[in-house]
Amino acid sequence: MKENESKSPHILSTSANLLGFCFIVLTSVKISKLSQSTYIDEGAALAVISFMASCLLSFLSMKSTSLHAKKMERFADIMFLFGLIVLLLTTIMITFNIIH
Repeated sequence: MKENESKSPHILSTSANLLGFCFIVLTSVKISKLSQSTYIDEGAALAVISFMASCLLSFLSMKSTSLHAKKMERFADIMFLFGLIVLLLTTIMITFNIIH
């Protein structure tokens, strides 16, 4: 990949999709009334915040012409990765809660 190619459009679209997925998880947990739902709710809410920050930063990075654009893109990338890890842990909690 070339150095000057931006990852921001990819981060923005994927973060927005996963943001919608997190809202579906939150709704599903509320409807199914799973035990330990507070941990699952908190994990999904943390993932929502992370993906929302990633969306915002990647959007701002695409619109910015300053030197801060690369820093915003990098931070959006970090927030995206953090959201993925939180979503993974939340999904594991849901899986073990359903199996149990």
